[in-house]
Amino acid sequence: MSAVTTGEPVPDATEQAESELTVIPESARTTDVRGQFWIWAGANIAPINWVLGALGVTMGLGLFETIAVLAVGNLIGMALFGIFVVIGQRTGVTGMVLARAVFGRRGAYVPAAVQALLCMGWCAVNTWIVLDLVIALLGRIGLVDPDSAAHGPRIAVAAVIMVIQVVIAWFGYRVIATFERWTVPPTVAVLVAMTAVAWFGLDVEWGYTGDPTLTTGQHIAALSAVMTAIGIGWGITWFGYAGDYSRFVSTTVPARKLFLASALGQFIPVVWLGALGATLATLSSSSDPGEIIVDAYGVLAIPVLLLVVHGPLATNILNIYTCTVSTQALDIRIDRRILNVVIGVVAMAVVVVFVLNGDFASTIDAWLIGIVGWLSPWAGVMLTHWFVIARKQIDAEALVAPPEAGLLPAVRPTALVALGVGIVFTWMFMYGMTPLLQGPISNAMGGIDLSWLAGGLVSATTYLALEKVGQLRK
Repeated sequence: MSAVTTGEPVPDATEQAESELTVIPESARTTDVRGQFWIWAGANIAPINWVLGALGVTMGLGLFETIAVLAVGNLIGMALFGIFVVIGQRTGVTGMVLARAVFGRRGAYVPAAVQALLCMGWCAVNTWIVLDLVIALLGRIGLVDPDSAAHGPRIAVAAVIMVIQVVIAWFGYRVIATFERWTVPPTVAVLVAMTAVAWFGLDVEWGYTGDPTLTTGQHIAALSAVMTAIGIGWGITWFGYAGDYSRFVSTTVPARKLFLASALGQFIPVVWLGALGATLATLSSSSDPGEIIVDAYGVLAIPVLLLVVHGPLATNILNIYTCTVSTQALDIRIDRRILNVVIGVVAMAVVVVFVLNGDFASTIDAWLIGIVGWLSPWAGVMLTHWFVIARKQIDAEALVAPPEAGLLPAVRPTALVALGVGIVFTWMFMYGMTPLLQGPISNAMGGIDLSWLAGGLVSATTYLALEKVGQLRK
C-alpha cells in the first residue's frame, strides 16, 4: 500500500531512497505531518535556548521587551524556515542536493562542504556544552562529585550521549521521527514543571525594565544581538536542514498544513524557552537558568537532567543525519550509515579535546556562531532562484543524476559570486564574540548586528542582477 493510503512510508522504500540520496518516491513518504512538528520541537527544547533567552536581560533590556523581540523575530525567522520546508516537500531532495540547481552540479560542493563541517562542529559543541550541567545534576543525586576536576566522568557522559546519537541517526528519518514523537511530549511535561516552578515559585521580577544607564546606541545594539542570536537569526540557522526531513512528506499534503506544523514546531519551544530564560535572568544574571531551578527545587534535579540530556540528543541526531547527506552531496560514494559512524567518532574525538581544553572549545563555539552567518546569503540566493529564476519549477531527477550526465551546468558563477559577496557583507555587519568576527560597519554602528539582513539582501540582489545581465548578453 502507498503512503497516501496508509499515512506511513514503506520502510524498504525509505531506506533505499536514503542510502542512495535519490528523489524520495511517493511510496516512501508520509501524509502525517506530526513527525515534522516533533522533529523541530525536539531539536529546540535545549538548554542553549534558555541561555540565549537570558541574553537580552543580561545585556540590559527589559523583560517584556526581550520577550517581544523573541516573538517578533521568530515569527519572521520561522516563516522563512517554513518556506524551505515546503520546497523540500515539493522537490523530494535534501537542501544541499537542491543547491545543485542554483550553484551548479559541482559548484554546489561549496555549500555542501560548509554545511557538513558545521553540522559536525555543532554535534561536538552541543555534546560538550551540557557536560558541566549534567555533572552538576548528577552531583545533586549523589552519583558523582560535581566539584571534582577529573575529566573522566565528563568524557564518559559524553561517550554515552554520542553513542545514543549515532545509533538513532544510523536508522535514518523514520527512527529519528519516532524518537522525537515519543520523547518530546515527556520533555514538554518537564518544561511545564520547570516553568511553573520559575514563574510561580521563584521571585521573578516581572516589572524589570532593564538597565537605565544604557545609551540609545547600546540599547539598539542589545536588541540587534537578541534578534540575531535567538530571533530571526535562530530560524536562519535551520534553513539548510529543512528539506532533509520534509522530503519525506507526501506531495498530497497541503503546503499550508506542512508549513504550520514545521514552523510552529520551531516557534513554540524557542519562544517558550527564551521567555523562561529571560524571566530567570531577572533573578540572577550570573547563574545558569537550569541551575537556578535545581538549586531552588532540588526535587526537580532528575527531570531537569532528562531535559538537559535530551536537548543535545534531539538536536544532534539532526546534525549527524544532515552531515551524512551533505557529505553524500559531495559525490562521496560511501554508505550513509558508514558515514554516520565516522562522523560520530570524529565528533567524539573533538569533544575529548574540548573537555581537556575548555578555552579552545569556547573559541570554536564562538566561531561556529559566526560562521553560521553563511546561511543568510545562501538563503538569499536559493530563494531568489526558486521564486524568480526557476519560478518554482525544478527538475528534481536532474539534480540526482551523475555529473557526467551533463543535465546541469557544472558551475553557475553568478550564484557563487553572489554567495561570496553576501558572505562579505554578512561579516561587515556582524558583531560576533571574537574580534575577527566583528565587522567594520557593525563596529562603526556601536555593535549593532544586522548581519542576517545585509547578507540575505545583498546576496539576493547580486544574484538577480548577475542573472539578468547574463540573460541580456544572450
